[in-house]
Formats: sequence, C-alpha cells, structure tokens
Amino acid sequence: MNHIFKSLDGKNTNELFGRLPTPCYIIDEGKLRTNGEILASVMKNTGCKILLAQKAFSNFDLYPTLADYLAGTEASGLYEARLGAEEMPNGEVHVFSAAYRDDEFDEILKYADHIVFNSPRQLKKFAAKAKSAGKSIGLRVNPECSTQEGHEIYDPCAPGSRLGTTRAVFDSELGDEYITMLDGLHFHTLCEQDSDALETTLQALEAKFGDILPRMKWLNCGGGHHITRHDYDIARLERCISEVRAKYGLEVYLEPGEACALNAGYLASRVLDVVQNGDTQIAILDTSAACHMPDVIEMPYTPPLLQADEGGEYSYRLAGPTCLSGDVIGDYSFGRELHEGDMLLFGDMAIYSTCKNNTFNGMPLPNIWKLSVDGELTRLTDFGYDEFKRRLGRMK
Repeated sequence: MNHIFKSLDGKNTNELFGRLPTPCYIIDEGKLRTNGEILASVMKNTGCKILLAQKAFSNFDLYPTLADYLAGTEASGLYEARLGAEEMPNGEVHVFSAAYRDDEFDEILKYADHIVFNSPRQLKKFAAKAKSAGKSIGLRVNPECSTQEGHEIYDPCAPGSRLGTTRAVFDSELGDEYITMLDGLHFHTLCEQDSDALETTLQALEAKFGDILPRMKWLNCGGGHHITRHDYDIARLERCISEVRAKYGLEVYLEPGEACALNAGYLASRVLDVVQNGDTQIAILDTSAACHMPDVIEMPYTPPLLQADEGGEYSYRLAGPTCLSGDVIGDYSFGRELHEGDMLLFGDMAIYSTCKNNTFNGMPLPNIWKLSVDGELTRLTDFGYDEFKRRLGRMK
C-alpha cells in the first residue's frame, strides 16, 4: 500500500491536512505530474496519442497541469466535450456516446474533433453531418474478447453488451459506402488492467477486423489501461502500440482516465462516533461511501487507508452517517484505538469520486483542495446547501 501514498512520504499528514474542514478531497498536483510524465514518455516512445478520459477525472482546475503531457480529452457526451474544449483548449476532443441525441448533436459538432458511433444505425444517421462539419468519425467495435474476471458490470465484451458493433452486425448492416466514410475504429474493453490484456484484445481485434484496419486512418484502444500503476508492464504496452502502427500505418490513440489521476487524490475524514454491535466495533465517519466514494459500493472494493495497520490489534468497520444500512467503507485494522475527532486519509480518491459523488440524505458535497508541488493547499470549491437544493427544484 505504501506506493499509493508515496508522494506523502516524509510529510506529517496531520500537520498538512489537520486544519482542513472534513470531509474534503485533496488533489495532489505533484502526483498528477508524475503520472503525466509516464504517459508522455509512452507517447514519445511510440508516437501514439494519449487522452484524458474525463469520466474518471473531471477536475478542470487541474487540466492545465495535465495539458503539459497529454494530447487532449475524451468525452462521453455534450457536457464533457464542452468541458474538454474549454479547459484544455489546445488539445484534441474525442467523443463517444452509446447513442447521440438529435437535439445535442449540432452542439457536439462545435467542440469535437473525433466522433465515435456505437452502432451502424447511429453512423448512418449522423455520419454525413459530422463529415460535412470536417470531423473525423469512427465506429466502436466489439472484438468479443473478455479479459477481466469478477467485474462483469465493467465488461463491454460480456454477452449481450450494448457497447460496440460485433463483426456479424458490421457485415449485415454496413455496406461499403459507410465503411469508406469511416476514419477509424474504436474499442474499449479493459478495466484497471495490465498490457497483457491489451495484447490479447489486439489479437482478437485482428482476427475479427483485420481486413478493415488497412482501410482506416486511426485506431482508438479506449481506456482501462493502468499505465501509471507501479507494476504495470509499460514495455509490453509500447511494443503493442508500435507493432500496430507499423503493421497498419495507423495513428493510435489511448484514452485512459484512471492512469492520468491514479493515486493523485485523497479523501480526508474524521471519526464522529464509535459504536459496538456484538464483536464488531464500528467507527462512524463524516464521509459516506454511498455519497462520496460510490465506486466502493458499485465496484465493490475497499479503499486504501493511510492509517491502517494490517497487523494492528484494533479492528473497526468504517461506515458513513447516512440511513443506508450498506453505507460501509470497509473493515480495517489499526495499531491503536480510534476516537472521536481522529482524522483518517483514504487514498486514490481523485478518480471516480468528485465526478460521481451525490447529495443523498442531504449529505454535503466535500470541498476540493489542491495540494501544489510546493506543498501549498488551495481550496478550489465552496460547496454548501445550494448545491443540494438546486438539484431538486427551483431556486428562489
């Protein structure tokens, strides 16, 4: 776990974060730069382009930091496309949506450089308009190759998946007229995986669509690549990219979200109370898994905790203050007893947290702080009651 909090080595976190009102998120600019340097190195070594998938990390105040290293942004719809265009204006904007809305498509064209369609039907409906607007267009394909286990909710190649066009559908619904209009193919099949999964997927892609690739200008390998993880096989990744580029003469894109902001954020919380139920001691915190770290329940997973001690003699279940019985963060061991007011620091909270949180039970949104490279803390938000109320009705 030490690698998750490596950027805090030698720092007294109580002194550094102890005065912050909790709960709050802290985005570590230094770690973002470290991740960016790794991604920039991959681009330099292979000639590929790497984009920020904003669905994982949308804290645009930090986009100028990432812009130094990335080729642009990836969006899942209109709002993210606009955000990427406005906040990383010198980068490319790529958009993929499972289905585009008629009343939004013209505005998407204002922001997007690449537009990827999910189905032949959507391609036929919007391709001519996109091409006439000078956009590069692609089709998301499904290589029907599952490489992950235990996370079916995140497997776009699962049986019956709505994401991507299988080769059977490609052949039955797309004539040469529309294949000729395509500039590229897109696939996204990975989730927090190493480059061996990409290698396997590329082999499946070639088996299914190898005759189509020579007709394309680019290939987008989607996200889910854990490139900045401490044990990720970067050499294999670079070999995969280089071989595809050499074999087919394609521009290659990757659009990871997690890799851009992996381990670059924390969630600071305090103990509100400690209760007992049988042999279980439960520390109720001022932060909620359901509201402030929803992937803990959705994935599910147990987030890393700086103060945890696997060999500690004191065990606690950490839980949120909401009425949801399952608002549980996880079970942890400590080297000492927990008391009201103790600060706890969860790691890897820059991704899928601030962009997915909510105000269930009237829980306040945690404010977001930036930890600069020189150790200065800057508050980026000022959330309060209005954020809760304006989502539910008319503001007077």
